[in-house]
Amino acid sequence: MSGTPIDSLQIGMHWFNERPGGLDRMFKALIDTLPDQGVSVRGMVAGSPGVFDASGGRVLAFAGAQEQLGARLWGSRVQSRALRAAKMPDVVASHFALYAAPTAGVFRRVPKVVHFHGPWAAESYPGGGGGWSRAARLALERFVYRGATRHIVLSRAFAQLLHETYGVREERIRVVPGCVDVARFNVRATRIKARERLGLPQDRPLLFCMRRLVSRMGLEDLIDAMAIVKPALPDVLLTIAGTGPLEEQLQARIVARGLERNVQLVGFVADDKVPLWYRAADLSVVPTVSLEGFGLTTIESLAAGTPVLVTPVGGLPEAVAPLSAELVLPSGGFKAIGEGIMEVLLGQRAVPDNAACRAYARKHFDQAVVAAQVAAVYREAIDAF
Repeated sequence: MSGTPIDSLQIGMHWFNERPGGLDRMFKALIDTLPDQGVSVRGMVAGSPGVFDASGGRVLAFAGAQEQLGARLWGSRVQSRALRAAKMPDVVASHFALYAAPTAGVFRRVPKVVHFHGPWAAESYPGGGGGWSRAARLALERFVYRGATRHIVLSRAFAQLLHETYGVREERIRVVPGCVDVARFNVRATRIKARERLGLPQDRPLLFCMRRLVSRMGLEDLIDAMAIVKPALPDVLLTIAGTGPLEEQLQARIVARGLERNVQLVGFVADDKVPLWYRAADLSVVPTVSLEGFGLTTIESLAAGTPVLVTPVGGLPEAVAPLSAELVLPSGGFKAIGEGIMEVLLGQRAVPDNAACRAYARKHFDQAVVAAQVAAVYREAIDAF
């Protein structure tokens, strides 16, 4: 811990235990770890009344996540005024533009830091459609981002996107990577024991991918890639964890490619079991095709001691290339993914071992390491305001 203690107000999206997602995981991680860096935290999200107890009394729910949009926006404004009345914060950190927008004017004389987790408008309409709704979301994002003193992004790729798409000045942008609780992912079980506990086969090469089942994640390419891998490694097994609107389409694709024995959709995996799934695998794969600012799944895999193969999209190469360039595929698409998987499993592509993966994750992406960097940006924003 360094510097004068400061009080922060954190505006999030959901509480992770109620609506798991990358943004929500990062938000919770900062709520848990910033106090050790001299940054006290108060927060607000859309969620149930149980958020208060689950967060140790640090985060309040301003409205239910399923309530009408108007009720959520009004709730955000009302709650922000109540928090201001209780104590004016030293800095306001927003993680989700939609819920930060209603607080406009409430903290007029307080420096603001935007945590840019991704382009909300583009992620909501990945196919390029959306019409007025997309334009409205983009305008709302620009409105929120324009009022910030500093902006925290997860990668240089997202720094460029924030500058070019939203007009944020480069000198206000700071790159701070995503973080994980490395100790939680440091599963003591051997790969054999992890497979035993999960009921997975011991005698097959095992791949793991944990993604939301939506188009930009590249899961179609990954399934098609397995049709390339199967002839060389007939016993290979890919397990895809996650839920989403593409589940039926992906299952149909698996059947159409004759991969029922080689690719399994395992659905939702409880958070406490995620480290075991990574540990059980020989290799994890992140086949994203667009809008990947960082990819927390890459670091989760490394923290569990399992190498991860990624497509050269967004911030993915930045996350893993310093450990080994061999973890980054030369291109996206099913052919490159399939060939890369085969090379790793056949020993033709050298990837870091268990110890190297864990050491790298611990040094660069542990929660305390990243929280210290975030705290430094908050103090910089206060000094510059």
